[in-house]
Amino acid sequence: MAGNVIETTFEETKVSAIESKLYKYLAMTASYKEKLQEDKNRIDELISDLSHQTKTPLANIMLYSELLSECALDENSKEYNKLLKQQVEKLNFLIQSLLKTSRLENGIICPIPKLQNISLLLDNIKSSFQNVNVVNSDILVCYDLKWTSEALINLVDNAIKYGGSKIDIEVTSYNLFCKIDVKDNGIGMKESDIPRIFTRFYRSEEVADIEGVGIGLYLAREIISKQYGYIKVKSVIGKGSVFSVFLPLQYK
Repeated sequence: MAGNVIETTFEETKVSAIESKLYKYLAMTASYKEKLQEDKNRIDELISDLSHQTKTPLANIMLYSELLSECALDENSKEYNKLLKQQVEKLNFLIQSLLKTSRLENGIICPIPKLQNISLLLDNIKSSFQNVNVVNSDILVCYDLKWTSEALINLVDNAIKYGGSKIDIEVTSYNLFCKIDVKDNGIGMKESDIPRIFTRFYRSEEVADIEGVGIGLYLAREIISKQYGYIKVKSVIGKGSVFSVFLPLQYK
């Protein structure tokens, strides 16, 4: 009888110790998540402030650049003015992309998918680019028109930037998903680069001399994943790449 009491007491002590450790772990996890969210909120506030504070100065620089372009400038001055405008546009694009990314990550901006014809998305792409071959389709897909258009535009921009003179967009319907292929005949990429291209600010050494900030693909993946979709990539060096966007036919 006494042995049973000792054994029971020992087991209860072990259980209490485990419960205590579990409680501490959960408390630490909750504290870590809260701190992480606070840090994310601070980053979002910082980027929002940066966007707000730089908006007017950047607009003024662009205005002065436009005024300069109307003046009688020598060829060197024209080239410098052109480079100035390009860098201001690049900086503004980077700030706005960071702002969108931060707000997507924090849930401040959230795509709202709804069942609608994929042709609306394809029409947006056709109106944004002249030399892109878009194969028409009229299937019903769940997606947010504004944000999915931005994701696809980023993919097409990426294809054009890296040498794609021929870009095709095709849609295929499956049982659960719709696949949108963005095909190009550009420079392609190494297989080892593919897992990293959606990392924020990642730039392969092979394209270091091409203008870019390394955030467009990351933003595209964030937008698509927020809609229960995903992106797959196939690429061959010297032959081009295919970015396949998968979107659900029905909203979960």
